[in-house]
Amino acid sequence: MALTSAPESRQRLALTLLWIAPALWTVNYLVARTAPGIVQPHVLALGRWALAGAILGFLARHELLRQRRHIMHRGWQYLVLGALGMLVCGAWVYQGAQTTTAMNIALIYSASPVLIALGAVLWLGERFSWRQGLGVALAMAGVFHVVVQGRWLQLSQVQWVAGDALIVAAMAAWAGYALLQKKWSSPLGATARLAAICAGGVLVLAPFALWEWLQPDRAPWSWRATVLVVAAGLIPGVGAYWAYGFAQKVLGASRVAPSLYLGPLYGGLTAWGVLDEPMGWHHLGGACLILPGIWLASRKAQGPA
Repeated sequence: MALTSAPESRQRLALTLLWIAPALWTVNYLVARTAPGIVQPHVLALGRWALAGAILGFLARHELLRQRRHIMHRGWQYLVLGALGMLVCGAWVYQGAQTTTAMNIALIYSASPVLIALGAVLWLGERFSWRQGLGVALAMAGVFHVVVQGRWLQLSQVQWVAGDALIVAAMAAWAGYALLQKKWSSPLGATARLAAICAGGVLVLAPFALWEWLQPDRAPWSWRATVLVVAAGLIPGVGAYWAYGFAQKVLGASRVAPSLYLGPLYGGLTAWGVLDEPMGWHHLGGACLILPGIWLASRKAQGPA
């Protein structure tokens, strides 16, 4: 009996984490919307990934030491991944949150798996079915529906928000980040590789964060800024990645991937319930296009395409 209890407990924990991991990622939307006036975007991103990288680096210190020659030889790859994953998908999201809503961030970002599926076909040579093509069209239509606030026939009256453009760029950068990790093989395990990417991200972020820090009109550092950096580094930075990775290891990638569809739901409800952001019909309409689109685009092609 004792021999089966451990695997069963791991299964239960993994199934629980399927529901928790997307919720941990939504903390980043709260941080992004709370940060303006407290801490600058690049400073926040630098603090978040320096903290997460330090923790991950400590956990994987022996593997990083063994693979130091590989890391030095492929250092440019970790700089590119750090720029995409920590600069564009980090600081730009925080900057975009100054003018757009957390609900928009959650919905727009949710379409990134669609771009990953499309990029895997165009760049990595994977097969593509007509269902996946329909999914791409639906999800992209949903993103556009959110950005134009549902006013397809009145585009001239739409108040375009720079923050939405930054989130769209971050969504595309996340797709590139995921695709490059598939294309660039690495001997590092998941924890060590993320630690190396964090190091690359910190190096890329440092000059931008220094420039923000030297601005005379910046807000003075406060305990609230510290809380935001620690929360972003520990909860979505380390906690969500560990929870998702553990669930994927125990249950398999195919069973875990659909849990990402909970992100827009959690993000929208959090923005509405915690930040008191209004939920418009264009958000609901966008979700009704994006979520089925993600599901269709994420399905493996079977039989003739």
